[in-house]
Amino acid sequence: MDQSATPVRSGNRLVGQPLLYVISCFASLGVFLFGYDQGVMSGIITGPYFKAYFNDPGPGKIGAMVSILEIGAFITSVASGRVGDLIGRKMTLFWGAVVFTIGGAIQTLANGFLMMVIGRIVSGFGVGLLSTIVPIYQSEISPPNHRGQLACIEFTGNIFGYAFSVWTDYFCSYIESDMAWRAPLFMQCIIGAILAGGSLLLPESPRWLIDTDKDEDGMRVIADLHGGDPQNEEAQLEFQEIKERVMAERQSGEARSYAVMWKKYERRVLLAMSSQAFAQLNGINVISYYAPRVFLEAGWIGRDALLMTGINACIYLLSTVPTWFLVDRWGRRAILMSGGSVMAVALIMTGWWMYVDVPQTPQAVVVCVIVFNAAFGYSWGPIPWLYPPEIMPLTVRAKGVSLSTATNWAFNFLVGQMTPVLQDTIAWRLYPMHGFFCICSFVLVYFLYPETKGVPLEEMDAVFGEEARLDFEDDDDNEITERSSLVRPGLPSYLATSASADESSKPASSSSSSSGWFRRKFTKQGGNSDDSSTS
Repeated sequence: MDQSATPVRSGNRLVGQPLLYVISCFASLGVFLFGYDQGVMSGIITGPYFKAYFNDPGPGKIGAMVSILEIGAFITSVASGRVGDLIGRKMTLFWGAVVFTIGGAIQTLANGFLMMVIGRIVSGFGVGLLSTIVPIYQSEISPPNHRGQLACIEFTGNIFGYAFSVWTDYFCSYIESDMAWRAPLFMQCIIGAILAGGSLLLPESPRWLIDTDKDEDGMRVIADLHGGDPQNEEAQLEFQEIKERVMAERQSGEARSYAVMWKKYERRVLLAMSSQAFAQLNGINVISYYAPRVFLEAGWIGRDALLMTGINACIYLLSTVPTWFLVDRWGRRAILMSGGSVMAVALIMTGWWMYVDVPQTPQAVVVCVIVFNAAFGYSWGPIPWLYPPEIMPLTVRAKGVSLSTATNWAFNFLVGQMTPVLQDTIAWRLYPMHGFFCICSFVLVYFLYPETKGVPLEEMDAVFGEEARLDFEDDDDNEITERSSLVRPGLPSYLATSASADESSKPASSSSSSSGWFRRKFTKQGGNSDDSSTS
């Protein structure tokens, strides 16, 4: 179905692809907020009025103020799996924005180190909810062929927040009072309030609605996403497949606890957690949180360090755009491996230029940092937020993503806390160290990460070899088998070959749902299938 040909409005409702993009852009305010937070702290901690107000804090205190937010984010990201299942994706988004706004207000009014730390922790509580629920919500709203693109647009919102905060810091640095650091912090309160109000206007995730037996509401959202017509064939088929999946999981008696998730989906959970861990170990927060300090270390002085940070942020933002168009064409693996390779080289060269310390070092470090940020923005920035909600099944998706997001914030805290200390102790060696982690991430993806592009969320079992063997119906003209699908153009080989278990070992409803999607995919590519067997 060509969604571009569907009406833009149905009554007073926005429908079809315009609705998808509006949801994606507005939900991006959630990730805008923690992108903004990363950038705003990197700038204000180097300002003279901030240093004077907080009695010229040393590396330990700076690290604590910057990274303590991750403690709060870690706590609520673990809890948000349960919260997201209980109150829904939409209301979790709302409360995350409210809590973040309260934390921002406490930071803005901070009268000392303790109050600033408390404000940072409270903001972290909001960030933990937002950073977990926004990727889940995005993946459950998006169609398979646009899921990667919409998630990458969402990540661009994160980096736009970072870039916006860096330039806010730069222009506020001309204010000769405490407002030089209070004004940038107050901006996040305004943005948080806008997100909290707007989130109430967004539709709920249709998968959560159907999973909680609100079938009529779920069908209405699906119909809106397909153009607004409840009789739309693709909308009805999508509803049927989600419902079948939900019923099959209930019939199997599968529990939804963390223990059961870990036992049954251990590989998926570890992959989801590793993607977020390496997103931090690859060195991004050395730059995002401490870019002005990096440029000061390289030889840029005073406000020039902030200016270089702003220029770097603009290029960082632009680097996220190509992934919109590549992620659903190249796939997740190719983007992660190519980005990791470039990042490793850039970090090793950053350390080398600081080691040799020649007159060209300041300019060379800026170039290396820009190349690193651009490679991260195109690869390890967006994909670790897309990959975990893709690979986790509906029954434990919120819990699985909550663990992967908690991993992000745990490593985020580790890097944020240690970076100022390591910059003072091991100096230039810090950057090749993170370059080594980039090489490790390349190896991990190459050997362990399966490709997920274009696969419906309900059919992800087949990618991990957990689905029943695919049996296609015979046709008068063509005999379609699992083996013959290997040589058919367009059918991904990892899908055609990953399932090897005996079909009788799986519930019939699960098997029919999977084979239905493969038959439809094959039919669209020019093959024949028995329409009566399509579920």
